[in-house]
Amino acid sequence: MAAPLSDTPLSQLKTVAVVGLGTMGTGIAEVLARAGRDVVGIDVSEAAAAHARTALEAATARAVARGRLTEQERATVLARLRTSTELTAAADADLVIEVAPESYEIKQRIFRALDAIVRPDTILATGTNALSVTRLAADSARPERVLGLHFFNPAPAMRLVEVVSSVLTAPTAVTAVTNLALDLGKEPVAVGDRPGFVADGLLFGYLNQAAAMYEAKYASREDIDAAMRLGCGLPMGPLALLDLIGVDTARTVLEAMYAASHDRLHAPAPILRQLSEAGLTGRKSGRGFYTYAAPGSPAVVRDALTPPEDAAPVPGRTVRSVGVAGSGTMASGIAEVFAKAGYDVVLAARTEEKAQAAKARIGKSLSRSVDKGRLSAEDAAGILGRIAPAGSYDAFADVDLALEAVAEDLEVKRQLFATLDKVCKPGAVLATTTSSLPVVACARATSRPQDVIGMHFFNPAPAMKLVEVVRTVLTADEVHSTVSAVCVNIDKHPVDCGDRAGFIVNALLFPYLNNAIKMVQEHYASLDDIDAAMKLGGGYPMGPFELLDVVGLDVSLAIERVLHREFRDPGLAPAPLLEHLVAAGCLGRKTGRGFREYARR
Repeated sequence: MAAPLSDTPLSQLKTVAVVGLGTMGTGIAEVLARAGRDVVGIDVSEAAAAHARTALEAATARAVARGRLTEQERATVLARLRTSTELTAAADADLVIEVAPESYEIKQRIFRALDAIVRPDTILATGTNALSVTRLAADSARPERVLGLHFFNPAPAMRLVEVVSSVLTAPTAVTAVTNLALDLGKEPVAVGDRPGFVADGLLFGYLNQAAAMYEAKYASREDIDAAMRLGCGLPMGPLALLDLIGVDTARTVLEAMYAASHDRLHAPAPILRQLSEAGLTGRKSGRGFYTYAAPGSPAVVRDALTPPEDAAPVPGRTVRSVGVAGSGTMASGIAEVFAKAGYDVVLAARTEEKAQAAKARIGKSLSRSVDKGRLSAEDAAGILGRIAPAGSYDAFADVDLALEAVAEDLEVKRQLFATLDKVCKPGAVLATTTSSLPVVACARATSRPQDVIGMHFFNPAPAMKLVEVVRTVLTADEVHSTVSAVCVNIDKHPVDCGDRAGFIVNALLFPYLNNAIKMVQEHYASLDDIDAAMKLGGGYPMGPFELLDVVGLDVSLAIERVLHREFRDPGLAPAPLLEHLVAAGCLGRKTGRGFREYARR
């Protein structure tokens, strides 16, 4: 029988063994050594053990060069790391962190061996992000001492650590490693044992959908990645991130998630298997979704799938004047963008008063730019002077591009497009800013569907660089070329996508948000822990619940319903908790209460 686990204060976790000295293990060893722990790095490969030492030497040398360490402090850190190719070197460790490949067989073999090597009170942690901690613990002679300690890559930079308990884990073990994580300068989040835990549980479903989107040839790899970087503020696009993580690793994680959830959204996209079995595992092999200068290199090089730089575009139409229909935040923001780029803009609303109010809103926005030194007063006056408010869409008679930004209601948009069809001159491009409705339905409301296209701006339009350019099966090539050129002229980044629900960004973003709601609904993790996990572990600018409350729960629910209706996937059905909050009138910041409560203004 195992010895009882006593209260293990932080001071007792002085010696830590790290088993597996790949990129993650080496990073964890560095974090521990720099935080004052004696570290035993263990790997069956002598080369890996030597590389861990070299990596620590290089990292600490950079720290000295940047003034973050003295030479004496560097020498002390280096002295704290010793390496070995034998597990017996962990005999005196207070904590062992296993970071071996994601294989039950390998990890179980390590844990069984450690049972016979380490002290009875030693805590055993697995760094898995996909395999069952409970299964690993149950196979150990000391299951109450086994838990998960999931760092994120690169370990020295990423602040999140998920502390994973099984039903067998002793609370004192959790307390000990939680305190250690805090002492390392990390943000520990306590989670239960299920594949992916919080951060990867949300992240890998999103990555899988991005891979499937690319496999379906809905959008190019470059456009998918640019859309998520520019539309959501993410540090990397999903396909580039899959290459960084390793396509084979992602496939393993998703297989484990699917085995537990049986959710089709977690079933690995076939392209992940195809790439893995071909040895195209991402950066580490030199090729995955992208091609790299060499194995391990971050430098992307051109390949057969890279869009040609010298391709002659289809000639577009000349656009000098633009009509913007609507008086809300998005309409005024889009009008400001076009006016700043030198276009003459007609800003039309249902009444003259609404149009004047929208222009006044633009004036305030420009004034703020002047106050911040981003614009001169003369330039601001010139921009505002290019905007002509109008109380009737008849004012669009001479515009070259008419763009609607009215309510997200298909019947309202169809009626507006029927009006634009009557008032706009032949050859004018007609565009909708819808984020979820079928563009072709707007096109069919006109007698010129070949002239209709989607231009999905993101809020706030003056700041956000992305525009999703949405072609229907009826859109003319020259109309697409016209809008793509206009996007470049207004300093936006256009990405091409087809006319299906959610386009690129919302089709990837909202299932992720919906899955976060399901985690709370199932009492797996708290709002705060999930938000912290995605900001600290995934590099997201906002946590999912912060974002849901900003977007509006009613808007989010409407988009989820559209996605579910379009793709008929049970995993896309809106989470009941979201539906209940909307029914209760808790719509987010705009009502003062959503997933959180807000002070009334």
